[in-house]
Amino acid sequence: MKPYGLLFIAMIMCVHAAIGQDDKKVLSNTHLFAAPKDSASRDSLLKTRPAALARKDSGRKKHDPRIATKRSLILPGWGQAYNKEYWKIPIVYGILAIPTTLFFYNNSYYNKTKFAYEARYKAQQGDSSDLPKIDPEIANISISGLQNYRNAFRRDRDYAVLWFLAAWALQVADATVFAHLKEFDVSNDLTMQVNPSFNPYTRTPALSLTLNLKNASQRKIVAR
Repeated sequence: MKPYGLLFIAMIMCVHAAIGQDDKKVLSNTHLFAAPKDSASRDSLLKTRPAALARKDSGRKKHDPRIATKRSLILPGWGQAYNKEYWKIPIVYGILAIPTTLFFYNNSYYNKTKFAYEARYKAQQGDSSDLPKIDPEIANISISGLQNYRNAFRRDRDYAVLWFLAAWALQVADATVFAHLKEFDVSNDLTMQVNPSFNPYTRTPALSLTLNLKNASQRKIVAR
């Protein structure tokens, strides 16, 4: 009876192996783990899709940061308009308006105090012809006080010019930086993707890991 028992066990093992192979074939034919059947069509797809994408990218006008920089240097807010950030234009002119207003305010009082100081100085030398022309707002200020006010208004006027130039340079830098960021790829292709796959050599299910950090022009094309 022992030889028959061993033969019976061997038959059971063969049937089990055959069933396991059938299960793997069924699993490999599913849409989730199916291996590419037509490798020629897959290769042709991989070759044609990058070419089509290259033609599409070549026809698209790229965003040039140099244009944004030049336009901002010529006219404040023009670079922001090129970047299609129109909401920044009122902010740019609002920032530039502050030192501009301070410049005209300080320059006006600088001229008044300067003329009043010179008129008082000439009056001390015997020439009082310019005294009636002094602004009544500052007519009662002493000559030393006029000299101090004149120097303070001249200093603040010069600072206003420096602040205006700094604000102009700031809006140029803003337009240039955000023009460079226009070409950055911020789509979902930047994320790490884990997808199910099928290993055709071991005929077993597996996982594929994709991490793409390239920009839009160098994006890897994957057949789907």
